[in-house]
Amino acid sequence: MRSPRFALLLSLSLTGWLSLTPASADDTELLHVVHGFLHEQASALGDELIIELRPPSARLPICESPDPFLTRPGELPLGRISVGVRCGQDGRQVRYLQAEVGVVGEYPVLGTALSAGETVRREHLVMQAGNLAELPNRTLLEIESIIGQVATRALNPGQPLQAHQFRSLPLVDRNQRVTIEARGKGFRITREGQALEPGALGDRIRVRFDNREVMTAEVVGEGTLVVDF
Repeated sequence: MRSPRFALLLSLSLTGWLSLTPASADDTELLHVVHGFLHEQASALGDELIIELRPPSARLPICESPDPFLTRPGELPLGRISVGVRCGQDGRQVRYLQAEVGVVGEYPVLGTALSAGETVRREHLVMQAGNLAELPNRTLLEIESIIGQVATRALNPGQPLQAHQFRSLPLVDRNQRVTIEARGKGFRITREGQALEPGALGDRIRVRFDNREVMTAEVVGEGTLVVDF
């Protein structure tokens, strides 16, 4: 496995490089803490990270015990982002830094052209290396999320793949006779019914049993649904 390569670009003065004044040294310490935080957050995305940080424009007091956090929790720290830093023992002083995170990693692309309506198979896909931060929004990064999907338009090889270019393959058609498995603690019952609407893998759709009872069930396979109790 390759050793991670990290680049830390610090814009600390008009020249863009480190200054030897005490104030700049304080900024440098703060930025190193934030850099380590961003590296930890982004390291799962790829082996090579490029992290650029810019300190607050105004001269502020020393940030003691810096505690960085993402201003948008749950989002991948990729591209241009804002990072918050709580300062002091009580964390009441908060300042914000602008950062840009690039990750050199792999993402799936088509190795061959795909026609509209064609289902994606594993042999259609190859992995390509690049800066993930430069990919379009909603680019699909996992092969498993693409296999079995249907192309909504003709797609050329080599281009990043996005969610809107695909739709799920229906596993249940409207009015189709289906098998519904009711599961609970200590029991499992299988019944037949009729799907009242189409559904793809993971969709929850309405089904009607022969006694006219209507229930919502999850599509788990071709013509197969599950209800958990």
